[in-house]
Amino acid sequence: MTDNQILRPVAASERHMSLDVLRGLGVMGILAVNAVAFAMPMEVYMTPNLSPFPLTGAEGEAWWAVQTFFHFKFVTLFSMLFGVSILLVGGERSDKPRGALLRRRLGWLLVFGLIHGLLIWFGDILLLYAVTGFVVLLFRSWKPRTLFIVSIIVILLGSALAVLPMMALQHAPPETRAEVLAQMAMGGPAEVARAIALVKSGLAGAMAENTEAWIKVQVMSVTIIIWRTGALMMLGMALYKWGFLTGRAPTWVYGALVVVGAAGLWVTGLESREKLAINFAQPRSNGELQLGFEFLTLPITLGYASLAILLLKLDIARKLLNPLARLGQMAFTNYITQSIIMTTIFWGGRGLGYFGDASRVDLWMIVAAIWVLQLIWSPLWQGAGAGVERATRAAQSHRPQTRGLWS
Repeated sequence: MTDNQILRPVAASERHMSLDVLRGLGVMGILAVNAVAFAMPMEVYMTPNLSPFPLTGAEGEAWWAVQTFFHFKFVTLFSMLFGVSILLVGGERSDKPRGALLRRRLGWLLVFGLIHGLLIWFGDILLLYAVTGFVVLLFRSWKPRTLFIVSIIVILLGSALAVLPMMALQHAPPETRAEVLAQMAMGGPAEVARAIALVKSGLAGAMAENTEAWIKVQVMSVTIIIWRTGALMMLGMALYKWGFLTGRAPTWVYGALVVVGAAGLWVTGLESREKLAINFAQPRSNGELQLGFEFLTLPITLGYASLAILLLKLDIARKLLNPLARLGQMAFTNYITQSIIMTTIFWGGRGLGYFGDASRVDLWMIVAAIWVLQLIWSPLWQGAGAGVERATRAAQSHRPQTRGLWS
């Protein structure tokens, strides 16, 4: 790169549609999972049976659908895609100008993450991605085989460490088991009622509750979540370098992963049914009940990605999925917009104050409405911006391309 060359955003004609579609799926799926944390205290998100609405009938089915088809699947997908973005922005480690650009954008992402988490919504993921990205960028020039092996080892190790203590707890004396479970509990009905009243009381109360929850999330991120997130970013890098995420893998690979993912959904669906049946008792009545959730999330996610990539090989499907691709091209904007819309609905003070009043069935209707809005407005917004791109394309025609971390 010469001194007078300027890094520019990638043109629409130069994008991989598969990556955009998968980003769109990630943003939409993350909202389905996060909705309950926008509408109810963090304790309800972590312990579903603390909800003011009993998990029976349609309410239980609404929880089951999120737990089975969405929970951890789409944040897993988005974490892999963020690893791809690190590659697209930073290039190889030998590329110093692009490396500097990558670090600068991660720095700004960190700032936005702090603002988003502290002032808008505690469940922010931007700060975690920025911090993790500063570490993962050091490995972006590794060979795909190395990235794949290391990432899978870390993911499997993390899952094992999550499962083994609970399995061992089943064989502990009743008093020890009760003590451990009490320490693990994030609260009870009284804590849930207190948090709901505080958020509904006004902006000051909502901000106080948000800050307290944000601190808890950061503790979990630093001690637990960051390791899996980093491994998933590295896995995304490997899959991109191999061509899997851009549709260049053999068709039979995608087909096989769709089958494996479907089998994984069946197992996790049974687990979710069992959780409802035993009212989320801990530890599980069967030690294997947690195994599917921990070890099949990644195969399910890859099955989702494979199905989307296979559909994109069909011309009619490409046209139908174009709005989803446009949504994915605006992933950062749509992610922040979701937070603003949801907190406007549920927070007291700056919003309508419906915190604690919406059931999971209600939340599904709200999520679907936001999906539709974003699928409509993303193409419209980008259509308006296309004229600006055409007007400046001639001046930029000799400049090397990059992609944004969320686009």
